[in-house]
Amino acid sequence: MAQVAVVGINSYFCRMSVNLPAYQQINEQLKPYHAKLVAVSKIKPPADIQALYDAGQRIFGENYVQELQEKQPILPADIQWHFIGHLQSNKVKYIAPFVSMIHAVDSFKLLEEINKHAAKNNRTIHCLLQVHIATEETKFGLNEEELEQLLEMYKQQESRLTNIRIAGLMGMASNTENMEQVRNEFRQLDTLRQRFKSRFFPDQDALTELSTGMSGDYTIALEEGSTMVRIGSMLFGARY
Repeated sequence: MAQVAVVGINSYFCRMSVNLPAYQQINEQLKPYHAKLVAVSKIKPPADIQALYDAGQRIFGENYVQELQEKQPILPADIQWHFIGHLQSNKVKYIAPFVSMIHAVDSFKLLEEINKHAAKNNRTIHCLLQVHIATEETKFGLNEEELEQLLEMYKQQESRLTNIRIAGLMGMASNTENMEQVRNEFRQLDTLRQRFKSRFFPDQDALTELSTGMSGDYTIALEEGSTMVRIGSMLFGARY
């Protein structure tokens, strides 16, 4: 039976459930692929994050800077916080002191800003470049040409961007019931990652990660090369 936590630190913290059996099941599914689970904890109470932490989870994904700022100080220090939402350049400074990875980098300007604030905090921040693979135009991300241009700019200025690491790519599949379309989108992104890895980082520990797959399609993402899945509703349930 799912465990339920009730807290009221802020008005947006609602009553949630933590599904520990689902957590254990997902972890078992990830093992053959050596993939990592990002537990998407946006708008989830700190008590639920703590419950999943106590079960062994260490990577949590947040979408909103202010919410992450409020949660980070009151939760265990060894949590690896991943920022998975759209990030504005002027908000980087608020999460740079502690964020482990930023999933949705979609401009060279943002990369430079992350590097600047990482340097101020004497840290290295891992970055994923967001690629637009879905049919919906509402989703953020670079197209293939823009991704290539960004990587070219990065390589030209790599010697001064020493406080960031281009860890890999991130993508969100189309919101569709056509799972073959979803599979093809994931596959194309991994093919792109492999091609640009060979071209730009042949002998470097970079562009190795692929963040694809959410609650509804993560098993397909794993089959198509995902090294990192972002799952929220399966773990925390629906809001009440």
